[in-house]
Amino acid sequence: MQGEFSVCQFFLDDSYEYVRRFVTSEEAIAAFKHYSTSVGARIGTTKRVILTDGGDSINLEWCFGRGITYPPQEKTA
Repeated sequence: MQGEFSVCQFFLDDSYEYVRRFVTSEEAIAAFKHYSTSVGARIGTTKRVILTDGGDSINLEWCFGRGITYPPQEKTA
């Protein structure tokens, strides 16, 4: 059985790499967590990680220096 989620990481030179394609939501979340906390993410060579669904809509986005940018996080008072 094939899943519908994919995870992609983007680099400083605007190149990108799909690190998971058409996997389950559980596998996609695990990969997203891994790549958004990797050495590259911590030092800035990985500048963005996204998790998309089968319709190519972004479900999660992480950006270097900003953290999770989508979905927007509620601000607490």
